[in-house]
Amino acid sequence: MSITATDIEIIERIGSAPDDGFRLLVRAYGERLYRHIRRITLVHADAEDALQETLLRAYRNIGCLRSGESLAPWLYRIATREALRQRRSGITISIDEGTLADAHGPVADEYFDFSDLEAVHLQQAIQTLPPRQQTVFNLRYYDDFDYSTIASIVGST
Repeated sequence: MSITATDIEIIERIGSAPDDGFRLLVRAYGERLYRHIRRITLVHADAEDALQETLLRAYRNIGCLRSGESLAPWLYRIATREALRQRRSGITISIDEGTLADAHGPVADEYFDFSDLEAVHLQQAIQTLPPRQQTVFNLRYYDDFDYSTIASIVGST
């Protein structure tokens, strides 16, 4: 994945006008990163926290981005680490109750559509995978990254 004009503009703007650059970063990547993080954390509040931390880390460390490297894989690497750190253990999706549940009972979450049973079944199947495999699956099938980009995001071959 090559660097885009938008990536270059964001990087330059963060250097010259930090507030505007941060707004560009959020506008360009915020929603996509949220969806990626949400698929890992499953809980809206956790996803929001991880997204905020991701964007702040990216903003503060934009100088660490290698010259010519695309912003997306770098951001997704940060987001994946933050999401895995933020993820509550033991969360499951219950079709019968129409809720997300953890070890302490249901977790209120108005952001998850339990009426789409196919999506619920898919999420239940994805949850049976180890976290790293879940991430690879999500990056390939939801975020449509190629395998070499996924390898760079998850730090694997």
